[in-house]
Amino acid sequence: MFSFRTTALEDQLDRALLDGRVGCFCTQNCWDTARGRYMYDLFTERGNLKALFSPRDAELTPGTNHIMFDKEALEGLDAVVVEIQDAGSRYFNYSKDVFHLMETLAGMENPPSLYIVDHINPAGRIVEGSMPSGDVEAHTPKVAHRHGLTLGELCDLWYNEIGATFALHVISALASDSTRQLLPWTIAPASDIPGMFTCEMYPGGGLWNNTSITPAIGTARPYEYFGAPFIRCEDVRFLPVPEGVLMRPCTFMPAAGRYAGEECRGYQIMLLPGAHYHSLLHTLQLMRYFADHYSEFEMYDPLFVKLADPVIAEYLHGRLTFDVVQEHVKAEEQKWVRKAKRFVLYDDLPYRMK
Repeated sequence: MFSFRTTALEDQLDRALLDGRVGCFCTQNCWDTARGRYMYDLFTERGNLKALFSPRDAELTPGTNHIMFDKEALEGLDAVVVEIQDAGSRYFNYSKDVFHLMETLAGMENPPSLYIVDHINPAGRIVEGSMPSGDVEAHTPKVAHRHGLTLGELCDLWYNEIGATFALHVISALASDSTRQLLPWTIAPASDIPGMFTCEMYPGGGLWNNTSITPAIGTARPYEYFGAPFIRCEDVRFLPVPEGVLMRPCTFMPAAGRYAGEECRGYQIMLLPGAHYHSLLHTLQLMRYFADHYSEFEMYDPLFVKLADPVIAEYLHGRLTFDVVQEHVKAEEQKWVRKAKRFVLYDDLPYRMK
């Protein structure tokens, strides 16, 4: 059973929420600005909060990008309320944790009802990339790299993909001041997603995590910067740079993650106002450049599992031209937009860059 609710969480009259046993699955983004409290405080006040699932460490702790839980902790609950801020790309860990939660509920004999407190997608309705083909990362739905949907819409899609039958309720992002007016970048969605600008870089920039180049995790500007100790800061005129994009050579030293404490040489990506930046395609071009010019540059197996696209893999291995992969991605984006429209819950629709 699926429903889309247009009234705020605290106004829901379901018995499971009013006096049932409630578990909350959330990050710091469940802060309610209007009431000055976190979402789970509502159930603490009602006296029916029985479980709290959240990241184990303090906010912005490097590497803390998962919400851990087990099936036993879900047993006996009447409702699980989810509130996180998705980052707009299919490899965002907290969203995959929600999909893992849904898989677990689908396998339970008496699962609790699931409530998703939806938020606006900070990466907007623009889509990038292809849907997975073949092996893909665990708990990953068949959506484009940059999907253009809200978490609630993604959960509706995943609910159908896994054939779930538990009760799923999505509470509209427009239902309360907190989810409607709180700018998604005011509270960082994760330690490596400090703001909205990062979300534009993440669909492609997130792929550097599975190579020998770091996307500057452990700095203040992840995915906007990238580099490694072995890179020579060359003239940017030799690099692939799309229209509307500026790049400059730079140095940085990550405080955590790969190359922590080492000086890295690399580049900063800067977008001109109004630029339509296709992060995925640009990152693929850059990876191909580094593969051709640096013997130290390595692409690890998890990269190709994350990409889940044999045509893109062939391009990265130097067996296809960029024109071919560009046309392939264009066709895949058109297919994804047609599929995505079936799960849209709001007035605006996903679209691809022209």
